[in-house]
Amino acid sequence: MTVEQNVLQQHSQKHQQTLLNQLREVTGTTDVQLLQHALQVSNGDLAEAVAFLTEKNGKAPQQDEAAYYQTAQTGNDRYMSVGSQADTRDDLQRAIALSLEESSRAFRETGITDEEQAISRVLEASIAENKASLKRTHTEVWSDSPNPHDRKRQENCPVGLKNVGNTCWFSAVIQSLFNLLEFQRLVLHYSPPARVQDLPRNQKEHRYLPFMRELRHLFSLMVGSKRKYVDPSRAVEILKDAFKSSDSQQQDVSEFTHKLLDWLEDAFQLKAEEEREGEKPKNPMVELFYGRFLAVGVLEGKKFENSEMFGQYPLQVNGFKDLHECLEAAMIEGEIESLHSENCAKSGQEHWFTELPPVLTFELSRFEFNQALGRPEKIHNKLEFPSLLYMDRYMDRNRDITRIKREEIRRLKEHLTLLQQRLERYLSYGSGPKRFPLADVLQYAMEFATSKPVCTSPVENIDTSGPPGGTAAPQQQTPSAADQGPSNATEPQQRVAVHKPFTQSRLPPDLPMHPAPRHITEEELRVLEGCLQRWRTEVENDTRDLQASISRIHRTMELMYSDKSMMQVPYRLHAVLVHEGQANAGHYWAYIHDPHHRCWMKYNDVSVTKSSWEELVRDSFGGYRNASAYCLMYINGKKPFLIEEEFDKETGQALSGLDKLPADLKEYVMEDNQLFDKELEEWDAMQARKARQETPATVTPHTGTEAGSLESPAPQQEPEYMEQPSPTDECRHLQEDTQRAICRAAAEQDESTPEAILSMAFKVEYARLLRLAQEDTAPENDRRLQHAIVYFLHNQAPKRILERTLLMQFADRNLGFDERCRSVMKVARAKLDLINPDELNMEEYEMWHQDYRNFRETTIFLMIGLELFQKRSYVEALRYLVYCYQYNKELLSKGLYRGHDEELIAHYRRECLLKLNEHAASLFESGDESEVNTGLGIMNELVVPCLPLLLADEAEERDMAAVEDMRNRWCSYLGQEMESHLQEKLTDFLPKLLDCSTEVRSFHDPPKLPSYSTLELCERFGRVMASLSRTPADGR
Repeated sequence: MTVEQNVLQQHSQKHQQTLLNQLREVTGTTDVQLLQHALQVSNGDLAEAVAFLTEKNGKAPQQDEAAYYQTAQTGNDRYMSVGSQADTRDDLQRAIALSLEESSRAFRETGITDEEQAISRVLEASIAENKASLKRTHTEVWSDSPNPHDRKRQENCPVGLKNVGNTCWFSAVIQSLFNLLEFQRLVLHYSPPARVQDLPRNQKEHRYLPFMRELRHLFSLMVGSKRKYVDPSRAVEILKDAFKSSDSQQQDVSEFTHKLLDWLEDAFQLKAEEEREGEKPKNPMVELFYGRFLAVGVLEGKKFENSEMFGQYPLQVNGFKDLHECLEAAMIEGEIESLHSENCAKSGQEHWFTELPPVLTFELSRFEFNQALGRPEKIHNKLEFPSLLYMDRYMDRNRDITRIKREEIRRLKEHLTLLQQRLERYLSYGSGPKRFPLADVLQYAMEFATSKPVCTSPVENIDTSGPPGGTAAPQQQTPSAADQGPSNATEPQQRVAVHKPFTQSRLPPDLPMHPAPRHITEEELRVLEGCLQRWRTEVENDTRDLQASISRIHRTMELMYSDKSMMQVPYRLHAVLVHEGQANAGHYWAYIHDPHHRCWMKYNDVSVTKSSWEELVRDSFGGYRNASAYCLMYINGKKPFLIEEEFDKETGQALSGLDKLPADLKEYVMEDNQLFDKELEEWDAMQARKARQETPATVTPHTGTEAGSLESPAPQQEPEYMEQPSPTDECRHLQEDTQRAICRAAAEQDESTPEAILSMAFKVEYARLLRLAQEDTAPENDRRLQHAIVYFLHNQAPKRILERTLLMQFADRNLGFDERCRSVMKVARAKLDLINPDELNMEEYEMWHQDYRNFRETTIFLMIGLELFQKRSYVEALRYLVYCYQYNKELLSKGLYRGHDEELIAHYRRECLLKLNEHAASLFESGDESEVNTGLGIMNELVVPCLPLLLADEAEERDMAAVEDMRNRWCSYLGQEMESHLQEKLTDFLPKLLDCSTEVRSFHDPPKLPSYSTLELCERFGRVMASLSRTPADGR
């Protein structure tokens, strides 16, 4: 058999098994023979095979055990049978063999595999069905910033990938592979075989060769681009064309990775055959990603061994708590007792790895087909996995010792089960539906016995001859036993009586609230109390002993494989691919370890951020929200070349940036960088033109001083909040405060010179503002709004800032109530002129006043937002509250008292989004075309762009919970019956909603704020704050 024929045969077997794997995952059926029968009946059509299996719904023909184990010996994913001892084949297997031969012949003729044909048929049927429905109207949530500086790559920061339409699956996989530096080098230095550059041999070469070209271009940009993120559209389109899918079809990570590795292997196979003519070619993709295991089994007393290749190793998640449990279950099939005995007729098989690939990838099967509902569902169970995985226990060379340890663990688990059952009897004592810890039951019995006896029946009336301390009660009709009993406040076991206003006339408040024995002697009490105490002590000791034994067994099992001989094959976690959402829709991102900086990085489309193991655990283990790991990529810890940088042979320095690229790719990246530099230059030039156009209309506050003006050399223009004169005379209250200070100073000051009056008035006004700052007031009486000095005092502004601000108040040109005020104003202005620039940092002064202006603007945003929220104008309110929160957050970053209560703003922003989400969902449920579009418009234009703002602060659990509520609301529609056009709109919308990127997306410009006088602002803000009916402490 030629090399080419051998490769073709492997391909046909591989793709046949791939179809089986896909069919198994979609339908949840594990019967291999039934799956093969379904594919045979449907002629390789996946859709028909799924329909065939779901219609059967459990009525599948019984599988012959012998046939199962014979089938298990046939080729799996690149499986090659060597030395199988089972040589009998049934009719079904002969049919499959003929099918494989036909597939091989079709592949040689067309270059298109059965798998691709099946996928194309399914997707073409879906496209044909969708054409009859309304065309989708895309509302782009994320868009490129017009400012190229926002898209400029920071130095040494990894490059992100733009989501070009539900392509987060592409970004997650590509980033994981790109950060395998050995894989990166292979792709960058790939060159197509010379003989196929002009004319590819078949249709398949028309696909993967252009794809390799675009993948090289993409990788080169990810290495040396000046852009923060790059566009992968060309490579994505080639893949999508291969899948024959619509733009909105969201691909499965496992399916895509299979396809990607297939194409890469085929591309490198051509190159390997050309370079090693006459010899067995070595494919670097196979050597990097494929390993081999030995299937060791017994069939009706006959042993067999098969050597098989594997790529991505599938693992079931349901029913397991950690990765080792998944692996143990995957390595053993059937009953394996027969492997250790000669005479047992039971059948089973084990898998033992003989050769592990440098890159070991596990597929975590988190989807299963719900037969009752007729749709796939996601498994959200928690599954733990380590950052360092030792594979020694699964290696064939350790087969004997692993079997001994497995047997020991099995015995320990049996013993553990018995101990746990015994412990359960202590912790759940009783024979009825309600059970309690036995120690507590004995304690309750002791409390009952030691309560003071009652001589009357619980059903008899209470009369005036009641026990001491009680009061006579009117005649009652059958009061409950729980409300009877004497009071004895001196006994430690006596429960405190609870006063109930509505039952006080019927029951004395000092009677005990629980029953007690009516007749018990001191001798009986002494004996009973001794027995109960002794029994309780014995029970507590037994419980502790059982718990200690259980802990020891757990510890023994954990350390079973910790000896040095079983820690020789280390694999380090390289990447974790995460999926959030449901089976029908979701979002993918990746956590990738950076070995050089020793940290985890989160790759979420265009966003690449530093992360942590704690964040990875929270998002990847599952059981928390709807996010969980879907694929794990480990690398051999003893093969550092996988992640080592390439070094210059002459200088010995590590290559970086453009130096890593071949000449053709270096030129390609340099051209793209030149285009981006030109875009930056054009933007800067445009901004400069705008600035020049706006300059004549702008009056800078420093013009007078810098020009050395002789007339009225006022240093700076007063800030707007210092209440400059306006047609409505908004500044009157500040001028009146200044006038009162001057009048009071003149009355208290013996010397009537303007200088003396100014000095005293300065002290009087400062003392008044200091008292305002020291008052402990409610939020509706925020004194900071009354004067900048109060705000500065709250935030411990420097003394010089306070003095100049107050001096500016007395230097106001509008201070012209009388001659005395005018003279004080002139003295104040003269003092301002005498201030030496070295004595006061004007930049710091302006910064403090700018912060106060921002504080007032934030207050107005909050005030208007809350007013609109109370009027149920949630769309308008959201804009104000979103910007209020962002501006307030910037203020609070400088100091605790720089802004408003962050929790209050976050609460109403969150409430606004929840109400808009609920309204949009109700519009969608109506089914009316216009209302559905309105609802989705609200989500796309308002709610979805705000979600990254809520997810950015992960410490705010209520925001995270609100996001989950909103997502779950829409994900709940996935399994419901609805019209096809609604289903299409939902499928298009859900990936945007489930996108976990914290990249801030385009949002409406901030609303223009009206101007308010200080008095009006204080009054209006006070009214809205006082009217709030609930606070964030009440929860959502």
